[in-house]
Amino acid sequence: MMPPEQPLAFPVQDLSTGYRDGAAPELSGNPSTPLWRLATFLPAVATTGGLIAAFTDWFAMGGLSIFEAMLIALIACTFFWISLSVSTVTVGLFTMMRPRRSNTHTATSPQNVALLVPAYNEVPWDVFGNACAMLEQLDRGTHRHKYTLFILSDTRDETIAEQELRAFASLRSRLPDHIALHYRRRSENTDRKVGNLADWVARWGGGYDAMLVLDADSLMSGPAIVALTDEMARDPSAGLIQSFPQLFGAETLFGRVQQFSNTIYGAALAEGLARWVDHDGNYWGHNAIIRTAAFASCAGLPRLDTFRSKGALILSHDFVEAGLLRRAGWGVRFVPQVKGSYEEVPATLIDYVLRDRRWCQGNLQHLNILGSKGFHPVTRFHLFHGAMGYLLSPAWFALLTVWALIGKGEEANVIRYFTGENPQVAWPEMSHVSNLAILVFMYGMLLAPKFLGAVALLRSGPSLRDLGGAGQFILSFTTEIVVSVLYAPILMVQQTIAVARTWIGYTETWSPQARQGGQYSMATVLKFHAIETAVGLLLMAGIFEGIITLWLLPIAVSLAFAVPLSMLSGLKLTRFKWTARQLGTAEVFNAPDIILHAKRERSRIRAAIEDADGVAAE
Repeated sequence: MMPPEQPLAFPVQDLSTGYRDGAAPELSGNPSTPLWRLATFLPAVATTGGLIAAFTDWFAMGGLSIFEAMLIALIACTFFWISLSVSTVTVGLFTMMRPRRSNTHTATSPQNVALLVPAYNEVPWDVFGNACAMLEQLDRGTHRHKYTLFILSDTRDETIAEQELRAFASLRSRLPDHIALHYRRRSENTDRKVGNLADWVARWGGGYDAMLVLDADSLMSGPAIVALTDEMARDPSAGLIQSFPQLFGAETLFGRVQQFSNTIYGAALAEGLARWVDHDGNYWGHNAIIRTAAFASCAGLPRLDTFRSKGALILSHDFVEAGLLRRAGWGVRFVPQVKGSYEEVPATLIDYVLRDRRWCQGNLQHLNILGSKGFHPVTRFHLFHGAMGYLLSPAWFALLTVWALIGKGEEANVIRYFTGENPQVAWPEMSHVSNLAILVFMYGMLLAPKFLGAVALLRSGPSLRDLGGAGQFILSFTTEIVVSVLYAPILMVQQTIAVARTWIGYTETWSPQARQGGQYSMATVLKFHAIETAVGLLLMAGIFEGIITLWLLPIAVSLAFAVPLSMLSGLKLTRFKWTARQLGTAEVFNAPDIILHAKRERSRIRAAIEDADGVAAE
């Protein structure tokens, strides 16, 4: 089921010494990139500086205490990243409004590309159904490239492994002989996905100019795959080109919220990011094309020694691999303008959190790699930014705690309520006006990227018809904001828990994503959300007693009702015609051919496997 091996040297890299790949051509960066970076970072720095000045002036009226200085530093830390998101979206908005020059007329040399689909205990008909749709679209298209698809299985479950073999046989019998499709299952899943891909590179990578790495739930249209291949062929300095995957297939409330948010707000953020990273981009582990020889020469991952463990496997490996490619002199680009790249999304809040815990552990591990030799400064920023994405939640939780403790000032706060004495802290004066100002300012900055992203997309993206019409779009837009505000405090607490689990050395298990949504009992949900429920009830009790400001009520309600909200997250919107329209995107109202084709193939392969299972049972 595999072609003859074509080995390729894949040395392990040394993070304590620099490395330059002699085969990497000189990068010709865009001369306007420094200006775009200034346009992105300067407003964030200036706005954060203004906020620091305002809070310092406010707190210093009675003398600035150490506690107040620490509080200002915490506010500044959390606010900078929000400001950076707003400025990135603003740059993206400007980019999307400008006419885009096309380079499709440029001739490209033929490329021999391997499509790699790693799988680990996944639903076989979904994996092979997507593969069939992609291969058939490529076969019908007009291009000069050659494509070979590999299903690289690390499945441990013998029943699923048997189904994979049947799915492969069904697909191989359906496709014409000239379409290249292969299947390999490793006897041991050494080093997880990293080892799975490394095994292919070392044994078969020598026969392919490039590899397009997919996830088990990835789906890409034929034109999108060809567009990425053309970009790689046109740019000999590119080691990796990352597409912007859109979410599809969501049927539950929580899944639809993520899908709608990704489509409506993510486009402007992606365009802004692509504008300022230039050749110093990042890698998200899938739906990206990679120059095989470049990857083999410089992206072999070493084991990592930390203060908690020796020889640890590098998690969230994609960020590090992008950094190693850039360190060696290869460009890492992000091209969100390539459309037709898709992935699926966790269906429920619990499924999302379970995946997020694994990502948290990997991203925080990157703090141990920041000092590695030869990394580009932007690479170090990507690594740090990934870690801060999780560290901000404990920071927000700390601010929430302080806000709750401050209550209504010197005469009405939690410490005085329980001890009868004023604490040895100079509390800031928290009037109704100041509480309202903080709340409006905080939510305003959090919601600003959503409004900017919606404006950008409606000006340059899908038509309102593809979003269900003007009325449906406004309803979906409002619903998404309300639901996101409800779930945000819960996710803040859960990410704080994830950081704590990582800090104490808890190792997260690597299990396949429950793409259709896990079924969880009430007891499981209660246990899972016990901490945020308790925090919410305490906040509500403090508000009722008059020692915690009423302005924290929205957060308190969200946390106190974490269990019913979690149960609601798995509600299937597709059960009824009216609800099926809610939070719909173009992938729902006007699904592209590749999605419709993949769904048909999934159903066909599932029926073939289940029929074979039925015959075997008889």
